Amino acid sequence: MSPDERLQRISIAFHGGQVLSARVASPELTRLRGALGGEGWHELTAEDGTVALDLQRVVYVLVDHEGHRVGFGS
Repeated sequence: MSPDERLQRISIAFHGGQVLSARVASPELTRLRGALGGEGWHELTAEDGTVALDLQRVVYVLVDHEGHRVGFGS
């Protein structure tokens, strides 16, 4: 799988405490980062479907770097 096809797990937090978790491709994450701080709505294409985000309500976006896990494995 190329880096553009690899899905990344992200969490998007909103004013009021709600958090949306999604898995998105790298180009989609880049588009979201470019839209942050803007106004209006942004469509995010995720593994499970398309989500419309009100950019003025987004507090932060957490990108989970899956390679940095601590725990037991085989």
